[in-house]
Amino acid sequence: MRWAKPTHQSKEQVNRAGDTLISDMATVEEKNKALEILDNWRAIHSYPLHIFKKRLKDVSTEKVDKSALTAQRLKRVPAIIKKLKRKYGGQQPTMRLSQMQDIGGCRAVVSTIPQVKKLFEDYYLKGDLKHKRVGIKDYIAAPKEDGYRSTHIIYKFFSKRQGKKEYNGLLIEIQLRTKLQHYWATAIETVDFFTRQAIKSNEGEKEWMNFFKLVSSAFAKIENCPTVPNTPTDDKELYSQIKQKENELNVIKIMSGWTSAIKFFEEYTAKSSKEKPQFFLLQLDISGGEMKLSSYTKDEEQKAISDYAEAEKKSKEKEYDVVLVGVDTIGDLRKAYPNYFVDSKEFLENLTKIIKKATNNGF
Repeated sequence: MRWAKPTHQSKEQVNRAGDTLISDMATVEEKNKALEILDNWRAIHSYPLHIFKKRLKDVSTEKVDKSALTAQRLKRVPAIIKKLKRKYGGQQPTMRLSQMQDIGGCRAVVSTIPQVKKLFEDYYLKGDLKHKRVGIKDYIAAPKEDGYRSTHIIYKFFSKRQGKKEYNGLLIEIQLRTKLQHYWATAIETVDFFTRQAIKSNEGEKEWMNFFKLVSSAFAKIENCPTVPNTPTDDKELYSQIKQKENELNVIKIMSGWTSAIKFFEEYTAKSSKEKPQFFLLQLDISGGEMKLSSYTKDEEQKAISDYAEAEKKSKEKEYDVVLVGVDTIGDLRKAYPNYFVDSKEFLENLTKIIKKATNNGF
Protein backbone atom coordinates (compact mmCIF):
# COMPACT_ATOMS: atom_id res chain seq x y z
CA MET A 1 0.00 0.00 0.00
CA ARG A 2 1.20 3.51 -0.84
CA TRP A 3 1.13 5.89 2.11
CA ALA A 4 1.09 9.68 1.84
CA LYS A 5 4.56 11.26 1.90
CA PRO A 6 5.46 14.63 3.46
CA THR A 7 5.47 17.51 0.96
CA HIS A 8 6.40 20.25 3.44
CA GLN A 9 10.02 21.23 4.03
CA SER A 10 9.88 21.74 7.79
CA LYS A 11 7.62 21.84 10.82
CA GLU A 12 7.96 25.60 10.77
CA GLN A 13 6.32 25.59 7.34
CA VAL A 14 3.51 23.52 8.83
CA ASN A 15 3.15 25.98 11.70
CA ARG A 16 3.04 28.93 9.31
CA ALA A 17 0.26 27.18 7.41
CA GLY A 18 -1.66 26.82 10.67
CA ASP A 19 -1.16 30.50 11.44
CA THR A 20 -2.37 31.45 7.97
CA LEU A 21 -5.55 29.38 8.31
CA ILE A 22 -6.63 31.30 11.42
CA SER A 23 -5.46 34.71 10.22
CA ASP A 24 -8.00 37.38 9.29
CA MET A 25 -5.37 39.07 7.10
CA ALA A 26 -4.52 36.12 4.84
CA THR A 27 -5.74 36.13 1.24
CA VAL A 28 -7.86 33.37 -0.29
CA GLU A 29 -4.85 32.17 -2.28
CA GLU A 30 -2.68 32.06 0.85
CA LYS A 31 -5.34 30.11 2.73
CA ASN A 32 -5.75 27.63 -0.12
CA LYS A 33 -2.00 26.96 -0.14
CA ALA A 34 -2.03 26.62 3.64
CA LEU A 35 -4.93 24.17 3.38
CA GLU A 36 -2.92 22.03 0.95
CA ILE A 37 -0.13 21.84 3.53
CA LEU A 38 -2.64 20.97 6.25
CA ASP A 39 -4.22 18.25 4.09
CA ASN A 40 -0.82 16.66 3.57
CA TRP A 41 0.18 17.07 7.22
CA ARG A 42 -2.99 15.29 8.26
CA ALA A 43 -2.63 12.58 5.61
CA ILE A 44 0.91 11.60 6.62
CA HIS A 45 -0.41 10.67 10.07
CA SER A 46 -2.20 7.74 8.41
CA TYR A 47 0.77 5.36 8.49
CA PRO A 48 1.71 5.91 12.17
CA LEU A 49 -1.99 5.72 13.02
CA HIS A 50 -2.25 2.41 11.17
CA ILE A 51 0.64 0.98 13.22
CA PHE A 52 -0.74 2.12 16.59
CA LYS A 53 -4.28 1.02 15.79
CA LYS A 54 -3.13 -2.46 14.75
CA ARG A 55 -1.33 -2.98 18.06
CA LEU A 56 -4.22 -1.52 20.02
CA LYS A 57 -6.61 -3.96 18.38
CA ASP A 58 -4.31 -6.92 18.98
CA VAL A 59 -3.71 -6.32 22.68
CA SER A 60 -7.23 -5.16 23.52
CA THR A 61 -9.10 -8.02 21.84
CA GLU A 62 -6.59 -10.84 22.39
CA LYS A 63 -5.25 -9.96 25.84
CA VAL A 64 -7.91 -7.93 27.62
CA ASP A 65 -11.47 -8.11 26.29
CA LYS A 66 -12.64 -10.25 23.36
CA SER A 67 -15.56 -7.90 22.85
CA ALA A 68 -13.34 -4.80 22.77
CA LEU A 69 -14.07 -2.36 19.98
CA THR A 70 -11.30 -0.43 18.26
CA ALA A 71 -11.52 2.41 15.77
CA GLN A 72 -9.34 5.13 14.29
CA ARG A 73 -9.85 8.57 12.82
CA LEU A 74 -8.04 11.57 11.41
CA LYS A 75 -9.14 14.84 12.99
CA ARG A 76 -11.47 16.85 10.77
CA VAL A 77 -10.13 20.05 9.22
CA PRO A 78 -12.77 22.30 10.86
CA ALA A 79 -11.91 20.72 14.24
CA ILE A 80 -8.20 21.32 13.65
CA ILE A 81 -8.75 24.97 12.75
CA LYS A 82 -11.09 25.47 15.70
CA LYS A 83 -8.46 24.06 18.04
CA LEU A 84 -5.82 26.37 16.55
CA LYS A 85 -8.11 29.33 17.28
CA ARG A 86 -8.88 28.29 20.85
CA LYS A 87 -7.96 30.83 23.51
CA TYR A 88 -6.94 29.83 27.02
CA GLY A 89 -7.44 32.19 29.94
CA GLY A 90 -8.37 35.02 27.61
CA GLN A 91 -4.94 34.93 25.99
CA GLN A 92 -4.22 34.77 22.27
CA PRO A 93 -4.11 31.28 20.68
CA THR A 94 -0.83 29.46 21.33
CA MET A 95 -1.45 26.05 19.74
CA ARG A 96 0.93 25.26 16.87
CA LEU A 97 -0.18 22.88 14.14
CA SER A 98 2.93 20.69 14.40
CA GLN A 99 2.34 20.26 18.15
CA MET A 100 -1.30 19.16 17.95
CA GLN A 101 -1.43 15.75 19.62
CA ASP A 102 -4.68 14.31 18.30
CA ILE A 103 -4.60 14.77 14.53
CA GLY A 104 -4.32 10.99 14.37
CA GLY A 105 -6.19 9.08 17.03
CA CYS A 106 -7.30 5.55 17.81
CA ARG A 107 -9.56 4.25 20.52
CA ALA A 108 -10.29 1.05 22.39
CA VAL A 109 -13.62 0.59 24.13
CA VAL A 110 -13.66 -2.23 26.69
CA SER A 111 -16.35 -3.43 29.07
CA THR A 112 -15.06 -2.52 32.52
CA ILE A 113 -12.79 -0.21 34.50
CA PRO A 114 -10.45 -3.10 35.50
CA GLN A 115 -10.02 -3.87 31.79
CA VAL A 116 -9.10 -0.25 31.04
CA LYS A 117 -6.52 -0.39 33.83
CA LYS A 118 -5.09 -3.70 32.60
CA LEU A 119 -4.82 -2.45 29.03
CA PHE A 120 -3.17 0.77 30.15
CA GLU A 121 -0.80 -0.61 32.78
CA ASP A 122 0.26 -3.90 31.19
CA TYR A 123 0.48 -2.91 27.54
CA TYR A 124 1.24 0.81 27.51
CA LEU A 125 2.62 1.92 30.88
CA LYS A 126 4.85 -1.17 31.17
CA GLY A 127 4.81 -2.12 27.50
CA ASP A 128 7.88 -2.48 25.31
CA LEU A 129 6.86 0.05 22.66
CA LYS A 130 9.80 1.53 20.78
CA HIS A 131 7.81 4.73 20.30
CA LYS A 132 8.31 7.53 22.83
CA ARG A 133 5.47 8.14 25.27
CA VAL A 134 5.21 11.90 25.72
CA GLY A 135 2.01 12.32 27.70
CA ILE A 136 -0.67 10.66 29.82
CA LYS A 137 -3.99 12.23 30.74
CA ASP A 138 -6.12 10.14 33.10
CA TYR A 139 -9.57 11.67 32.96
CA ILE A 140 -11.05 8.62 34.70
CA ALA A 141 -9.13 9.23 37.92
CA ALA A 142 -9.69 12.98 37.54
CA PRO A 143 -12.74 13.70 35.33
CA LYS A 144 -12.80 16.94 33.37
CA GLU A 145 -15.17 19.61 34.62
CA ASP A 146 -17.46 19.02 31.64
CA GLY A 147 -17.86 15.36 32.63
CA TYR A 148 -15.51 13.78 30.10
CA ARG A 149 -13.90 10.54 31.33
CA SER A 150 -11.28 8.53 29.44
CA THR A 151 -7.57 7.72 29.54
CA HIS A 152 -5.38 9.36 26.89
CA ILE A 153 -1.83 8.34 25.98
CA ILE A 154 0.27 10.39 23.55
CA TYR A 155 3.14 8.86 21.58
CA LYS A 156 5.78 10.09 19.17
CA PHE A 157 6.09 7.62 16.33
CA PHE A 158 9.50 6.02 15.77
CA SER A 159 10.73 3.60 13.11
CA LYS A 160 14.11 2.41 11.85
CA ARG A 161 12.59 1.00 8.66
CA GLN A 162 13.73 2.42 5.36
CA GLY A 163 11.08 4.70 3.94
CA LYS A 164 9.27 5.04 7.27
CA LYS A 165 11.76 7.28 9.10
CA GLU A 166 10.10 10.31 7.52
CA TYR A 167 7.13 9.71 9.82
CA ASN A 168 9.27 9.82 12.96
CA GLY A 169 8.14 12.38 15.50
CA LEU A 170 4.49 12.46 14.41
CA LEU A 171 2.13 12.45 17.39
CA ILE A 172 -0.63 9.88 17.83
CA GLU A 173 -3.24 9.84 20.58
CA ILE A 174 -4.60 6.60 22.06
CA GLN A 175 -7.86 6.67 24.00
CA LEU A 176 -8.91 3.93 26.40
CA ARG A 177 -12.43 3.96 27.79
CA THR A 178 -15.28 1.78 29.01
CA LYS A 179 -18.51 1.22 27.13
CA LEU A 180 -20.38 3.40 29.61
CA GLN A 181 -17.91 6.26 29.08
CA HIS A 182 -18.21 5.76 25.33
CA TYR A 183 -22.01 5.92 25.39
CA TRP A 184 -21.83 9.23 27.28
CA ALA A 185 -19.26 10.75 24.91
CA THR A 186 -21.11 9.75 21.77
CA ALA A 187 -24.44 10.92 23.19
CA ILE A 188 -22.92 14.38 23.50
CA GLU A 189 -21.83 14.32 19.87
CA THR A 190 -25.32 13.21 18.88
CA VAL A 191 -26.87 16.18 20.67
CA ASP A 192 -24.22 18.51 19.24
CA PHE A 193 -25.02 17.28 15.75
CA PHE A 194 -28.77 17.60 15.89
CA THR A 195 -28.93 20.80 17.93
CA ARG A 196 -25.87 22.42 16.33
CA GLN A 197 -24.26 23.01 19.69
CA ALA A 198 -20.67 22.48 20.76
CA ILE A 199 -21.09 20.80 24.14
CA LYS A 200 -17.99 18.76 23.42
CA SER A 201 -15.98 22.00 23.24
CA ASN A 202 -17.63 23.57 26.30
CA GLU A 203 -19.60 25.93 24.08
CA GLY A 204 -23.06 24.42 24.38
CA GLU A 205 -26.28 25.53 26.04
CA LYS A 206 -25.90 25.66 29.81
CA GLU A 207 -28.83 23.35 30.53
CA TRP A 208 -27.53 20.62 28.21
CA MET A 209 -24.01 20.93 29.56
CA ASN A 210 -25.22 20.65 33.15
CA PHE A 211 -27.33 17.63 32.25
CA PHE A 212 -24.37 15.74 30.81
CA LYS A 213 -22.15 16.63 33.78
CA LEU A 214 -24.72 15.15 36.13
CA VAL A 215 -25.16 12.00 34.06
CA SER A 216 -21.39 11.54 33.89
CA SER A 217 -21.22 11.59 37.68
CA ALA A 218 -24.01 9.01 37.88
CA PHE A 219 -22.14 6.80 35.41
CA ALA A 220 -18.96 7.27 37.46
CA LYS A 221 -20.79 6.08 40.57
CA ILE A 222 -21.95 2.99 38.68
CA GLU A 223 -18.28 2.26 37.88
CA ASN A 224 -17.08 3.12 41.41
CA CYS A 225 -14.93 5.95 40.06
CA PRO A 226 -14.38 9.58 41.09
CA THR A 227 -17.29 11.85 40.19
CA VAL A 228 -17.24 15.07 38.19
CA PRO A 229 -16.17 18.26 40.00
CA ASN A 230 -18.99 20.52 41.19
CA THR A 231 -21.72 17.88 40.98
CA PRO A 232 -23.66 16.44 43.94
CA THR A 233 -21.94 13.59 45.76
CA ASP A 234 -25.18 12.57 47.48
CA ASP A 235 -27.10 9.99 45.43
CA LYS A 236 -30.51 11.47 46.20
CA GLU A 237 -29.52 14.98 45.15
CA LEU A 238 -27.65 13.77 42.04
CA TYR A 239 -30.43 11.51 40.77
CA SER A 240 -33.07 14.11 41.59
CA GLN A 241 -31.28 16.75 39.51
CA ILE A 242 -30.84 14.34 36.59
CA LYS A 243 -34.56 13.51 36.66
CA GLN A 244 -35.44 17.22 36.71
CA LYS A 245 -33.07 18.12 33.84
CA GLU A 246 -34.24 15.18 31.74
CA ASN A 247 -37.83 16.30 32.18
CA GLU A 248 -37.03 19.92 31.28
CA LEU A 249 -35.06 18.98 28.16
CA ASN A 250 -37.23 15.98 27.23
CA VAL A 251 -34.00 14.09 26.54
CA ILE A 252 -35.26 10.53 26.25
CA LYS A 253 -38.16 11.37 23.94
CA ILE A 254 -36.13 13.67 21.70
CA MET A 255 -33.09 11.41 21.38
CA SER A 256 -35.32 8.40 20.74
CA GLY A 257 -36.95 10.29 17.88
CA TRP A 258 -33.59 11.02 16.29
CA THR A 259 -33.02 7.30 15.72
CA SER A 260 -35.48 7.43 12.82
CA ALA A 261 -32.81 9.32 10.85
CA ILE A 262 -30.72 6.19 10.73
CA LYS A 263 -33.12 4.14 8.59
CA PHE A 264 -31.12 4.69 5.41
CA PHE A 265 -27.93 3.49 7.02
CA GLU A 266 -29.59 0.35 8.37
CA GLU A 267 -30.73 -0.53 4.85
CA TYR A 268 -27.23 0.13 3.49
CA THR A 269 -25.69 -2.08 6.17
CA ALA A 270 -27.96 -4.99 5.29
CA LYS A 271 -26.97 -4.76 1.62
CA SER A 272 -23.23 -4.28 2.22
CA SER A 273 -22.56 -6.75 5.03
CA LYS A 274 -20.63 -9.14 2.76
CA GLU A 275 -18.41 -6.54 1.10
CA LYS A 276 -16.29 -5.99 4.21
CA PRO A 277 -15.19 -2.43 3.47
CA GLN A 278 -12.60 -1.01 5.85
CA PHE A 279 -13.21 2.73 5.54
CA PHE A 280 -16.34 4.83 5.23
CA LEU A 281 -16.86 8.41 4.17
CA LEU A 282 -20.09 9.73 5.60
CA GLN A 283 -21.68 12.98 4.46
CA LEU A 284 -24.73 14.14 6.38
CA ASP A 285 -27.07 16.86 5.14
CA ILE A 286 -28.11 18.49 8.40
CA SER A 287 -31.06 20.51 7.08
CA GLY A 288 -32.28 18.01 4.51
CA GLY A 289 -31.85 14.91 6.64
CA GLU A 290 -30.09 13.05 3.83
CA MET A 291 -27.04 10.85 4.15
CA LYS A 292 -24.42 9.74 1.64
CA LEU A 293 -22.16 6.83 2.53
CA SER A 294 -19.12 5.79 0.50
CA SER A 295 -17.13 2.66 1.29
CA TYR A 296 -13.48 1.82 0.63
CA THR A 297 -11.43 -1.34 0.84
CA LYS A 298 -8.19 -1.59 2.79
CA ASP A 299 -6.17 -0.88 -0.36
CA GLU A 300 -8.21 2.25 -1.05
CA GLU A 301 -7.33 4.04 2.20
CA GLN A 302 -5.41 6.84 0.49
CA LYS A 303 -8.32 7.41 -1.92
CA ALA A 304 -10.62 7.59 1.09
CA ILE A 305 -8.40 10.25 2.67
CA SER A 306 -8.28 12.20 -0.58
CA ASP A 307 -12.06 12.04 -1.03
CA TYR A 308 -12.44 13.10 2.60
CA ALA A 309 -10.41 16.25 1.99
CA GLU A 310 -12.41 17.09 -1.13
CA ALA A 311 -15.75 16.51 0.60
CA GLU A 312 -14.77 18.86 3.41
CA LYS A 313 -13.94 21.62 0.91
CA LYS A 314 -17.31 21.22 -0.80
CA SER A 315 -19.21 21.09 2.49
CA LYS A 316 -18.11 24.56 3.59
CA GLU A 317 -20.86 26.20 1.56
CA LYS A 318 -23.58 23.84 2.78
CA GLU A 319 -24.98 22.56 6.07
CA TYR A 320 -23.10 19.30 5.84
CA ASP A 321 -21.14 17.19 8.29
CA VAL A 322 -18.36 15.02 6.89
CA VAL A 323 -16.50 12.23 8.65
CA LEU A 324 -14.07 9.52 7.58
CA VAL A 325 -13.91 6.50 9.84
CA GLY A 326 -12.01 3.23 9.71
CA VAL A 327 -13.35 0.12 11.41
CA ASP A 328 -12.83 -3.61 11.17
CA THR A 329 -16.29 -4.47 9.87
CA ILE A 330 -19.31 -2.50 8.78
CA GLY A 331 -21.12 -3.77 11.87
CA ASP A 332 -18.47 -2.24 14.11
CA LEU A 333 -18.97 1.16 12.50
CA ARG A 334 -22.41 1.52 14.02
CA LYS A 335 -21.05 0.55 17.43
CA ALA A 336 -17.88 2.66 17.23
CA TYR A 337 -19.58 5.86 16.09
CA PRO A 338 -23.20 5.78 17.24
CA ASN A 339 -23.10 9.58 17.25
CA TYR A 340 -23.21 9.60 13.45
CA PHE A 341 -25.77 6.84 13.12
CA VAL A 342 -27.86 8.13 15.96
CA ASP A 343 -28.02 4.81 17.75
CA SER A 344 -28.31 6.19 21.28
CA LYS A 345 -29.97 3.05 22.60
CA GLU A 346 -27.24 2.16 25.09
CA PHE A 347 -27.03 5.65 26.54
CA LEU A 348 -30.80 5.96 26.81
CA GLU A 349 -31.16 2.57 28.50
CA ASN A 350 -28.73 3.60 31.23
CA LEU A 351 -30.34 7.01 31.55
CA THR A 352 -33.77 5.37 31.86
CA LYS A 353 -32.46 3.20 34.72
CA ILE A 354 -31.28 6.34 36.52
CA ILE A 355 -34.68 8.03 36.06
CA LYS A 356 -36.50 4.92 37.28
CA LYS A 357 -34.24 4.72 40.32
CA ALA A 358 -34.97 8.35 41.14
CA THR A 359 -38.72 7.79 40.71
CA ASN A 360 -38.87 4.52 42.66
CA ASN A 361 -36.96 6.07 45.56
CA GLY A 362 -39.07 9.21 45.58
CA PHE A 363 -36.21 11.50 44.59
